[in-house]
Amino acid sequence: MSKKKNKPFRPKARRPRGFEDKPAETLRAETALIAKAFAVYDARGFEPLQTPVFEYADALGKFLPDEDRPNEGVFAMQDDDEQWMAMRYDLTAPMARYVAENYDALAKPYRRYQAGSVYRNEKPGPGRFREFIQCDADSVGAPGAAADAEMIMVAADVMRAVGLKDSEYQIRVNNRKLLDGILEASGVPNTEAGAAQRIQVLRAIDKLDRLGADGVEALLGEGREDESGDYTDGAKLGADGIKAVLGFTTASDPDRGNTIKTLEQLVGQSERGMAGVKELSDIDALLTACGYAPEQVAFDTSIVRGLGYYTGPVFEAELLADIRDRKGRPVRIGSIGGGGRYDGLVSRFRGQEVPSTGFSFGVSRFLSALERMGHSTVDVNAPVIICAFDKALMPAYFMMSDELRAAGIRTEVFIGAGNVTKQMKYADKRGAPIAVMMGEDEISAGEVTLKDLALGAEMAKAIESNEEWRESRPAQVTVPRAELINHVKAMLSA
Repeated sequence: MSKKKNKPFRPKARRPRGFEDKPAETLRAETALIAKAFAVYDARGFEPLQTPVFEYADALGKFLPDEDRPNEGVFAMQDDDEQWMAMRYDLTAPMARYVAENYDALAKPYRRYQAGSVYRNEKPGPGRFREFIQCDADSVGAPGAAADAEMIMVAADVMRAVGLKDSEYQIRVNNRKLLDGILEASGVPNTEAGAAQRIQVLRAIDKLDRLGADGVEALLGEGREDESGDYTDGAKLGADGIKAVLGFTTASDPDRGNTIKTLEQLVGQSERGMAGVKELSDIDALLTACGYAPEQVAFDTSIVRGLGYYTGPVFEAELLADIRDRKGRPVRIGSIGGGGRYDGLVSRFRGQEVPSTGFSFGVSRFLSALERMGHSTVDVNAPVIICAFDKALMPAYFMMSDELRAAGIRTEVFIGAGNVTKQMKYADKRGAPIAVMMGEDEISAGEVTLKDLALGAEMAKAIESNEEWRESRPAQVTVPRAELINHVKAMLSA
């Protein structure tokens, strides 16, 4: 028998594509960011909710797998009763299922917040993952502009809570009903028959930043051929329709009131369009009363945000910063989250309209943007390390660590294997500020030795020989054991 056949199987340590390992610093930063958002939600009376990672696939709506596509867009599996289950694609659909399932017992509006991983069975790429964390807040059973205005305020409050100045962000608001009114006046019916054409219009508007007005105009009309020669069929709007849509995308004004006046003229006699203008007017009144100026919250008619999902006001939170790449070119961070009114999700389960509005942001994307803008979301102190010179003295070492922790000092006892040199290397890798050393001699003398590792490293740079280092013993002091806490605090504060 060959040696190869007797060789035990050892799996290769490899991470699945599209999934991340997150070290301590990433987890701490994400936890801190979520905690700041949760504090905003909680202060406004929202309640936390946790839903399971798996849902029955039919509860996920448009992401429902079928027999021919069991994993289309989602990670799905069949339960032992042959029902399809899928990992949640977002946090909103599970919340809608929860509300429908507990509708009579819940106080309405039901106001909830949640953060958790969501999963998408899509091809991963740079900055595109199959698992990522969302952080949401929603009001279900909340009709009217007041609920939408509050959700916009929530988004602005989260920006402030994470340390952004008002000049570093802007919440940009639009309304689904406005574009519906424009299209209706342009001959595109607000029915299933006009659904495909409306989606093409939305996709065209969404490319405004990339293609400019000329490119979008072509996509609103017959179509457009790109630089590679690929041809994209257009929405087939007439000349008047194209003019109306392009006029809509440029109707924004720094003054919210002026934007409303322009929109009143654009929507004409469309009942749905006029309703959208009224909603924005009501939102503006509430924002103004609560001190949210146009610099923080603007009306921007170029915001589309997957309008097929929404039924009224929509908004995006955009970060504004002068960030440049290595070649000095400006880097646009753009939207890190958003939300709006969706009145159809809970009604899928109950057969009656349940008005809802919400806000959501991607935690990793938001955190990355904050770091690029120079905003640190968390500052964690490395632990003080108590070296274990003598295993027989472990009770004494753990007693010291308990005392230091009781005084609010993060502390750990070295419990690994290794001599003093290895323990010092461990302390250096952990970034420990202080090493505490105590052997039989120190115990007999009622003393303990403290080594300021950060100061010692700086002083050692100026010492030329090991002999000089041994003689000077930089940043190392022996203090009475009874004064341990006071001396450690003094070192840390220095």
